[in-house]
Amino acid sequence: MKPTFSKDATIGDLYRPAMAITGQAEADDYFAALVEFGMSHGQTRERAEEIQRANLGYFAGYYNNETRIRVERLFNCAHPIFGAIAEKAAPTPEEAVAAGMRMATEA
Repeated sequence: MKPTFSKDATIGDLYRPAMAITGQAEADDYFAALVEFGMSHGQTRERAEEIQRANLGYFAGYYNNETRIRVERLFNCAHPIFGAIAEKAAPTPEEAVAAGMRMATEA
């Protein structure tokens, strides 16, 4: 069953449930609902898919590597800064801080 989200859903409301999904069919339904949520806020389908994949990848970065790898696989997403963990090792805390500092100076 495809979920629905309130118009004022928080980041946690949107992405925390996705971290527990383990099956592809459920992930597909959940992603479709996220895309519809984005489109309800004026995004094109293409832009909503792009944003939702980036957000899922970013949110999964706060979880353990097993969860992050599963989410990346199910939602075909990657962390917007570090890329997919399946491609390489997870960043160390030092690498994460350095990446954040680089991004701050580029803004």
